[in-house]
Amino acid sequence: RRTKKRDFRRLWIQRINAAARENGMTYNRLIQGMNLAGIEVDRRILAELAVNEPKTFASIVATAKAALPKDINAPKDKSAA
Repeated sequence: RRTKKRDFRRLWIQRINAAARENGMTYNRLIQGMNLAGIEVDRRILAELAVNEPKTFASIVATAKAALPKDINAPKDKSAA
C-alpha cells in the first residue's frame, strides 16, 4: 500500500514534468511559480490536466511562468562556474 502511493506520486511528477517541458519549463520551476502565483492544485490533478486538458495546463504554466522573477527563466551561464 505504501509503495503504491509512492509509485503514483512518481508517475504524476513524471507526467507533469513532461508536459511542463513541452511548454518550455521544468517541473521545479513550474511548482515554484505556482506557489508564487498562489495556485493550489495538487500533483494528481495537475497530471490529469496535463494528459486530458493540455490547453488548461498550458495556461497554468503561463501563469506560473509570469509569477517567477525574470532572471530565473534565463539560461544559466555555464562558463562562469
